[in-house]
Amino acid sequence: MHVELPEKRYYSIGEVAAAFDVNTSLIRFWEKEFDVIQPKKNAKGNRKFTPQDIKNLELIYHLVKERGFTLDGARTHLKENKHKTLDNFEIIRKLETVKSELLKIKDNL
Repeated sequence: MHVELPEKRYYSIGEVAAAFDVNTSLIRFWEKEFDVIQPKKNAKGNRKFTPQDIKNLELIYHLVKERGFTLDGARTHLKENKHKTLDNFEIIRKLETVKSELLKIKDNL
């Protein structure tokens, strides 16, 4: 899954949930379960997610929803292999983008 969000400094929880096609409650739950997600909160308590938070959420979504990890398994995997997992995840996302572009070109031929 590739998240389509405009380039911004901060994203609301509604924007993030819509981009991932999940409920806002799941985003709040993952925030409590995973230390890598630390959105800023304004005076009202509204969460503002940074682009780094979005990358971390993408990684968690990939591990939990796409690869079928349990929450404990995903948490352990992130702690033990954070840099390796993040590098592999970014490579996979880039390859998926290239593949989709190539398929578009193929369809246009």
